[in-house]
This record gives sequence, C-alpha cells and structure tokens, in this order.
Amino acid sequence: MSHHKHKINRRNFLQKFTYGCAGVGVTSTLSSLITMNSLSAAARANRSLSSTGNYKAIVCLMLNGGNDSYNMLVPRGDSEYAEYAATRTNIALPQADLLPINPTNTPGKEYGLHPEMSNIQSLFESGNAAFVANVGSLVEPTTVAQYQNESANLPLGLFSHSDQRTHWQTSVPQDINSLGWGGRLADILHTNNTNQDISMNISLNGINLFQRGNIVQEYAISSSGLGSVAVNGANNTNFYNTLKRSTMDNILDQTYTNILETAYTNTVSDSKNNSIQFGAAIASGTPINTVFADTQTSERLNMVAKTIAARDILEVSNQTFFVSMGGYDTHSGFLEEHQILMSELDEAVGSFYEAMEELGLENDVLLFTMSDFSRKLVTNGDGADHAWGGHHFVVGGGVNGKRIIGNYPDLYLGNPLDVGDGRILPTTSCDEYFADLALWFGASSADLDQILPNINNFWSPTGTTGPLGLFV
Repeated sequence: MSHHKHKINRRNFLQKFTYGCAGVGVTSTLSSLITMNSLSAAARANRSLSSTGNYKAIVCLMLNGGNDSYNMLVPRGDSEYAEYAATRTNIALPQADLLPINPTNTPGKEYGLHPEMSNIQSLFESGNAAFVANVGSLVEPTTVAQYQNESANLPLGLFSHSDQRTHWQTSVPQDINSLGWGGRLADILHTNNTNQDISMNISLNGINLFQRGNIVQEYAISSSGLGSVAVNGANNTNFYNTLKRSTMDNILDQTYTNILETAYTNTVSDSKNNSIQFGAAIASGTPINTVFADTQTSERLNMVAKTIAARDILEVSNQTFFVSMGGYDTHSGFLEEHQILMSELDEAVGSFYEAMEELGLENDVLLFTMSDFSRKLVTNGDGADHAWGGHHFVVGGGVNGKRIIGNYPDLYLGNPLDVGDGRILPTTSCDEYFADLALWFGASSADLDQILPNINNFWSPTGTTGPLGLFV
C-alpha cells in the first residue's frame, strides 16, 4: 500500500474542503474566485465611511412551483363568484369559506382570501398589506392578438418552471443569462453599509439568481443556530475534524506566490472570518420574543428577523433577504395541498410582521412574494397546470395598503385576457412591481434602467413615486 494515498497536502485539501456557501456564492472555478475577490477588494476600497442612518430591508419570499393565486385572492361578490366557480369547477373554494377583505379601491366588487389566510386578512384590513393583481413576466406591453400571431417579443420559455422562475429573479425575460435584479440593486446601494465584509444580500436558500450582482453576491446562512455556515465539521471535536481545522488554518496562514492559490485562500479565509463575525452578531442581537411555528418557512423568516435584529452590530443600513418556499407545483391533490401551503405561508408571514413590530421596524421592512407563474383557471381533473399572470402581496407598515393594485381579470374562459386554456395574460409587468420596491428601498429613478432594463417599455421613471403607487 502506498504511504501517500491518504496524505493531506495543500492542493488536495483545498480541493476537498471548502467553506460552505456562506460568503462564497460559488467556488466552481478559480478564475471566478479571482474576479470575486478583486471586486470585493474594490468594494471595500470605495465603501461609504458611514451608514445613512436609516435602515431598510426587503424580503423576497419565492413561492417555488407556481402558486395558484386565483385560489389565494378570490372574487367574493355573487356574480363574480359564480363566474369563478363555473370556470374552476371542482377546484373552486366554497364562497362561504372565503375570508372577506374590503379593498378601498374596488367599488362594487367584493373579494376574499383563502380560508387559511387569517393573518394576511388582518394585515390587509389594517392597511399593512396590499395585493398586486395579474402581474407577470413581460418584455414589452403585449396583447392577446400579438401573443397569438407571435408578433410580440415574449419571455423565453413561457410556461416553463425554470425559465419563468429565472425571469422573476432577473426581470430580463428575453435573456436567460442575466444577473438578478436584487443583485443589480445591491451593486448600486451597497456602499450605504458601513460593514462591507458581510454582503448586503442575505440568502436563506443558498445560491440564488435574484441576489447575484456584478459586485455583490449573496451571503448564504442557515435557519438554525446562529445562522452562520462554516467549514464542514467545524463544531465537531473528534480527532479527524480537529486535524482538518488545524490543517486548514495552517494553509490559510501561508503566503503564496501563485495568484490562483492566493485568490482561493483569501476567499476561503474571508468566508471563515465572515462566518465568525455573523454568528457573533446574531448571538448579540436584540432578542425576539415573537413565537414562530415549527415549519421550514417560519424558521427561515425567524432567522431573517434575528439578522435584522443584529443590524446595528453588523453595521448595515440596507439588506435584501431571499427565502424560498417550495411545494407549489400543484398538478394534483390541489385543494388539500394548497390549503397546507396557504396555512404555512400565512402563519410565517404573520409571525414575521409581529417580530418587526416588536423591533419597531414594521415601517422599515417589506416582505413581498414572487412565483414562477399562476395556474390555469381550468382544472386538469385534480389540480391546475402552468399559466402566466397571477396575484402577489406586499406586507409592511410602509405599504399603501388595503388595496388591490392593478387589474383583477374576468375569470370566464375566453375572456379578453385569456391566451388559451384559461391562461391569463399579465396586465402588470414584473418591472412595474419591482420598480416600486426598488424606489422604496432607496434607488433613484435614474438607477431604474440599470436595475430593470425593460422598465422604460412600461413606465418612464420620474421622481420618487413608482408606477403602481404601492407606497405612501
């Protein structure tokens, strides 16, 4: 047997043991690490010397799989409900079960929420939540006729999970290789944060496209413990992991002449230090007494709340958060599965808003939803298939709430927005939705075409008021 088979050398160690996704979005190639490290150094060199003094955070809650939002926000008036029930047949919710809401801007029309959404109902009625109706990915304003005769510039991979999920995160649906709009937003505003070691973009779901920019990458954390993600086995005291940590520290302490080795070791060292710094900040942050449920979504939003509670220790004025909730690809068993999803969603968002109230930050933090698409109006027998435009909500004390923004469509088959088989053409673009969020977060109207390259196709950025008027 060779005595060198299990020998740990510098090259093998660096190849086999890297720090987790905390602070290093990807480590697939050494060249990308050089680029990331150079950009990070440039960011540190150009950092703002002090924060703005005004904290703001946006929390993106991605409903993976395509939320059937026509069973989330439902017409409740007798004639509109009859139309909904006739189209949805066996997947329609009973009219009497809908939770009533009273929008201030839809005279003559009544709406209700899924019966499991009592927290969202309360937030809406108190003016701390709003819905954006029939929003979806668009390259340019499009009519049904243009869709049918293929004369419009349409999103690539329309009705495909992976493509549409990408488009929501980039807001550039004509390009599958774009960066995320949250990443582009952070590229512009990241110098607002005094501390440039911890990214402005915090992810509870590892690598994601929404937060990936040219300068700012996502910093991935865990929903458990103190959130920080360290080297595999860092908290294990057995002989092997103790040796591994010692070997790693020795490697990182060396000085290398090779640029690739230097770039890699610097990046891994930064990840280790950031992990320690982040965990210490969470441990020292303002305690939160709000009770969160024992579900994955609640646990992730709980960690978002803990991170926000440590904002002063982390020395940050702006943060974006990415949280993903799966299970929305409901082709079958729809009513039962969607009920469970709506319950988990509602409970998690309700607790998160309560935690923001506890911190006195309910006016400074926004939570908003995204999803691949909504579902067809018609049943496939036990569920509904992929569609296009759907409804989303925004929660926060700064929201111009108790309103359904945009145009809630008619729900009969063959209606003026039906592109076929009960797929509804969006009447509000993602760009308009995201423009309001970006302006609230601190972007200027002059920044918007960099953050949302298609925004001028739908709205001309001027002043500080967005196209939808989502905020007071």
